[in-house]
Amino acid sequence: MTQPPFAERLPYHRLARLTPHHRWWRPLLGTLVVAVAYVLAVLVLLLCSAVLGTALGYPADADGWPEFGPVPGTAVDLLSIAVGLPVLLLTVRWTGRRPAGSVSSVTGRLRWRWLGLCVLTAVPVLALATGGMFLLPEEGGEARSEWVGGPEFARALAVLVVLVPLQAAAEEYVFRGWLTQAAGAFLRSPWAALVPQAVLFAAAHGWGTPWGFADLLVFAACAGWLTWRTGGLEASIALHAVNNLFAFGISAAVVDGLASDETAADAGWQTVLLDVAGIALYTAAVTWWLRHRPLERTAPAPPPPAHPYAMAPGQWPAPLTTGTPLPPNRPAYPATGVPLPPHRAHPAAGAAVPSDWTGHPAATHPVPQAGPGRPATGAPAPQAGPDHAPADDVVPPVWPPHPGAVSPWPGPGRPTEPAGTGEEGPDGV
Repeated sequence: MTQPPFAERLPYHRLARLTPHHRWWRPLLGTLVVAVAYVLAVLVLLLCSAVLGTALGYPADADGWPEFGPVPGTAVDLLSIAVGLPVLLLTVRWTGRRPAGSVSSVTGRLRWRWLGLCVLTAVPVLALATGGMFLLPEEGGEARSEWVGGPEFARALAVLVVLVPLQAAAEEYVFRGWLTQAAGAFLRSPWAALVPQAVLFAAAHGWGTPWGFADLLVFAACAGWLTWRTGGLEASIALHAVNNLFAFGISAAVVDGLASDETAADAGWQTVLLDVAGIALYTAAVTWWLRHRPLERTAPAPPPPAHPYAMAPGQWPAPLTTGTPLPPNRPAYPATGVPLPPHRAHPAAGAAVPSDWTGHPAATHPVPQAGPGRPATGAPAPQAGPDHAPADDVVPPVWPPHPGAVSPWPGPGRPTEPAGTGEEGPDGV
């Protein structure tokens, strides 16, 4: 049975309402659960890394934590952000009472082909913007740091290629995913739902310079708009992952580059201008792709809970039968929808009965008595037209009695002939 279309379609920022179990408090409780569970997951990760570093003989720093070095230390930092991804997906499933894939896109999954196309779009665009940064003059006239060396760079690049996409995806799932949908559970406007995540994303990177903070705001706003416009996180994940890979790759190429504490919040105005130009160019390129590759942007709203005794729209009540099969492709009774077979005259009653009816298990219908407008018992019903319909009066069908049923003809007027044994020939005689 085909269900009628739902009246409402939910855009990405409203997907917290995708489940019939949605309640107003679930996004708020889920945000608290994500924050607490993430802190606990990070503590467990740091304790495990401390135990492992001590066991492997790494020296301790001033705080007593093992000093892993630039590449292993960066790996721990990236993992401490990436653990937020499973924490968030489990929270969506258990606290939000909806599929975890509803954070990925409106289709309930990550669209990998679209993600790959966005990555291929982001690589040349951001590479152009990153290359322009090398043309900027050095601050203070300092020379660039020296090359770290091929083997060390290859080892660092292998770690970054594996962990940076996980770190970038975790941030996108938290900010452009969960926080956007949590705000969208209360706000219909996509712009109103995108503002909180943009401010929180910029604040999470710390306060460096006003230019750096503005750069992070622009990044979060564009990534949020792409998420709403495409109906999923693929475009924002590609932008974030490629951008971070270039940033970490440049740091890994120089000595002690990965040991630096500087972030995007500390960028100067010249760097910010090039970065914003790259973000805007990527956003325009993805928008151009959308004109030639339409994507699903909404998901169907959940149906209202059905009453346990209610019928679905367009569903007819079940035929009132006791298991006897009905002939196919026959007209139906208007009231019940039970197929009505063709009729012929019964030899004993003169009423119309099915030509291929074998007897209802519990049929005890009385035979109509003779009278004005009705044929006498045993006489065939008046015929009219090619359909053999009654000419002047409608004679209700009479079914042969069950062998063990009580006689249906009490009192006067009982016919003298037997009602039939069910062994008549093709013509009923």
